[in-house]
Amino acid sequence: MKKALGFCLLAFVLLTACSKNSFITSPDAKLSTSVDTLKFDTVFTTVGSVTKLFKVFNDNNQKLRLNSIALAGGTASPFKININGTAATQVNNIELEANDSLYVFVQVNINPETGNLPFVVSDSIEINYNGNTRKVQLQAWGQNAHFMRDREVASNETWNNDLPYVILGYLYVHPQTQLTINKGTRVYFHADAPAIIDGTLQVNGDVDTADRVYFQGDRLDEPYNIYPAAWPGIYFRSSSINNRITYGVVNNAHQALALEGPATNGNPKLVLQQTVVHNAYDAGILAVNSSVQAVNSLITNSGRNIVLSAGGNYQFTHCTVASYGNNFVQHNNPVLQLSNSDGVNHAALQAVFTNCIFWGEGGVMENEVLATKNNAAAFNVQFNNVLWKMKTVPAEVSTTGNIITQKPEFDSINTSRQFYNFRLKNISPAIGSGSAGTIIDLDGKTRGGLQTDLGCFEKQ
Repeated sequence: MKKALGFCLLAFVLLTACSKNSFITSPDAKLSTSVDTLKFDTVFTTVGSVTKLFKVFNDNNQKLRLNSIALAGGTASPFKININGTAATQVNNIELEANDSLYVFVQVNINPETGNLPFVVSDSIEINYNGNTRKVQLQAWGQNAHFMRDREVASNETWNNDLPYVILGYLYVHPQTQLTINKGTRVYFHADAPAIIDGTLQVNGDVDTADRVYFQGDRLDEPYNIYPAAWPGIYFRSSSINNRITYGVVNNAHQALALEGPATNGNPKLVLQQTVVHNAYDAGILAVNSSVQAVNSLITNSGRNIVLSAGGNYQFTHCTVASYGNNFVQHNNPVLQLSNSDGVNHAALQAVFTNCIFWGEGGVMENEVLATKNNAAAFNVQFNNVLWKMKTVPAEVSTTGNIITQKPEFDSINTSRQFYNFRLKNISPAIGSGSAGTIIDLDGKTRGGLQTDLGCFEKQ
């Protein structure tokens, strides 16, 4: 009996030893890494290099053969890797003992003066085993800039275009404080970094493309530079007053411009002049019982281009509001939604839309304007000389001289290439259909005399 027991124990030991010395080949084999993303937070003001590391763990009771660990960008990548002492862009047939680990060292070399570098230089390391691929993302700052983490503007401040501004964490403007951003300035926001305005934001862009003020995410490398929801957006809260954006461009946000409550001094909470809002995932302009005055502005290709809820006071003149469904943002909502209620709160709504275009394609919308009236509050909404895609004009609104469901004939639209030119063709019914009053367009070009073109661009 004792001999039999001893034999069983010996067999168990031998089987266990064989198991640990054999390779696990199942695709269910467990492998983990110490990080999912390796971030190099160093700010490069001169040419420099930084080295970091992470670990790869074999979480199995058997050996694991890694087919390869490879740098996805290859020799062209600014990153270099070293795997257990071997420096190469790819190392093959790596044996990792049961419940063991290995080190991967990563070095990045950055020249911040290289103008075509994105602000975040990215690559990835691919670990291939048993038919699986696991990735560790690599991110490093690429260009010299004003890097601001959790920046609070507590006294009046002016930003100029000497260097771009990169916002990490958040940007906050205190009440009774003004942040002025002058022409040509570029402001880039990290994925989790909103701009929160309790004071005043004054944006002083100019007509030339290089002189406009740009707000967008900090990933400038393809394809991330065209992804919506690349950053949260700009939020004007209840105490905020006297905000003005002139020749601004707000791209790729979650909610590009969000406003809460009316201004306390009777002025519009936000004035938009010759401003572009494009490719917001949720809303281009979202206003809750607030006030906006917009002229010559282009609000396009957002999940909800303009939403005016729970009342407020709004004037939109010579604005183009359009959406074309694409791979990033589906056109499932009217380009303009307005109401004197949000379902809980009701307030008077005063809104006038003059010489505007409201259009959408590539979706299911038959009516590109949705007006909802609640009898608990005043509702005064006017559409004068607008071109809109409408099957049924809302009875609750007043209309004068409008063009119904005739294509605006925009110059060039190519959704697969993400190319949009919302200027007008010669055959557009919007040409000469507007009233006079605004002397320039979004390009800074002079408008016609008594009969101007609809939308933000005047046909030259």
